[in-house]
Amino acid sequence: MKLNDRKFKILGLIILIILTIIAIILSLLLGYIKTDFVDLIEAYKNFNNSTTHLVIRDSRIPRTLIALFVGGSLGISGVLIQALTKNPMASPSLIGINSGASFFLVATMSFFPQASQDLLTLVSFLGAALASFIVYALAGGLKGEMQTIDLTLSGAAISALFLSLTQGILYKDQRTMEEILFWLSGSVDGRSIDSLLKVLPYLISCWIIPLVLYKKLNIFSLGEEMAKGLGEKTELLKLFIGIVIIIMSGASVAIAGPISLIGLITPHIIKAFLGESEYQWIIPYSAFMGALLLIISDIFSRFIIYPKEIPVGTVTALIGAPFFIYLARKAENK
Repeated sequence: MKLNDRKFKILGLIILIILTIIAIILSLLLGYIKTDFVDLIEAYKNFNNSTTHLVIRDSRIPRTLIALFVGGSLGISGVLIQALTKNPMASPSLIGINSGASFFLVATMSFFPQASQDLLTLVSFLGAALASFIVYALAGGLKGEMQTIDLTLSGAAISALFLSLTQGILYKDQRTMEEILFWLSGSVDGRSIDSLLKVLPYLISCWIIPLVLYKKLNIFSLGEEMAKGLGEKTELLKLFIGIVIIIMSGASVAIAGPISLIGLITPHIIKAFLGESEYQWIIPYSAFMGALLLIISDIFSRFIIYPKEIPVGTVTALIGAPFFIYLARKAENK
């Protein structure tokens, strides 16, 4: 069902925002230690250093806010990368961006254990950029001959390469392995609010930029040749959007690790309702849908093997893998 009327699109966005707010509240209240609204308010109004108050302030609130912004960023990244590559199976996790950022982070943590959060964020950006460039070059992008299948295969190959290198470092350095194995599965737990605040300006800027460029994205979605015929500087647009994707993906990996398939699922859910060329709506919808999916996945991660938790990246993989298989079969049937 397509939301063709503007009023329905606004109503749909409001409903999505309300659902996200409900998910945020549930994320703050649900977990191994039971809490309620009174505890939530008292943790800030009359903090008493109790276990309940510490859990709310030091765990629940940071992980919920991180899931909100990382999920939103992954959702927008997925939309932009599919728009850029014309590949419905593209996402930061599937074409090597996340694995490149992860490898650079693991290498830095191993060789420079005292590295600051700022340095880790920077190397995450560099890893995402390098992986993107290699995949783009291998897929024929430098020659202007990039095909969907070439991009997918190049992304899979580079992801496997960086994953192997990452595992090699972890095998050599047991201390690093113990510290970041949980993080490598993709997790919003155990992160401080400071780690989010340091990259938040980058994430918010990258949410705003595509909204400003929505008209150009709408034209680009009609086809690159048509966009050029209408006077658009498509190469400049692709470079600019590529940088936005790298920044969002790199920052997300730096905070929460390589969370997979949110960027793949979100665009397909949103476009089922909005169509292909309504980026002024697709981008905000994708931000809240990505955030909603990751927050809900994080809630489930607390209860699947209760009282223990599993990394949220495991939950998103369980949700996203069947969806990926469905897309692959659908593309094959075409």
